[in-house]
Amino acid sequence: MNQDIAKVLLSEDEISEIINRLSSEVTKDYKNKNLCLLCVLKGSLIFCADLMRRLDFPVELICISASSYKNATVSSGNVEINSLTDNITGKDVLIIEDILDTGNTLSNLIKYLKELSPASVEICTILDKPSRRVKDISAKYVGSVIPDEFVVGYGLDYNQRYRNLPYIGILKPEIYNN
Repeated sequence: MNQDIAKVLLSEDEISEIINRLSSEVTKDYKNKNLCLLCVLKGSLIFCADLMRRLDFPVELICISASSYKNATVSSGNVEINSLTDNITGKDVLIIEDILDTGNTLSNLIKYLKELSPASVEICTILDKPSRRVKDISAKYVGSVIPDEFVVGYGLDYNQRYRNLPYIGILKPEIYNN
């Protein structure tokens, strides 16, 4: 797997520092609130677990599937969201996302969630790629702003592979251009 990576963008240590910073920010803002972490599967699973373990107050965890990629390297623009079975009415919802790219997935997800009457909805993303944004959306909590490169690792994938890399790296173009 490592041979498929052109460059390590964020090392394990850098990711850990980001998680520490983000958990401090989230704790400061939500410690005395009814916080519900909404993990966007599958890419955010590792990030969400690491972040959640560093929060020193009770939180609720909900997982949802929402995607616009379908095993491609760019968003299709067509977002599929699985229905939420948990009640979020009156709760502060913090969407935990792996990457904020075009904004298609998150803008559709937020629209869907607001119909369920939460107290608030915010975004926490480990990666932000503003150069690709097509929707007017931003995250309250951002781990790292990255260049327009195709990244994998730490939950992010290409064709369901590379999620288990302990770092975030830029995938060699010859891997996904074949």
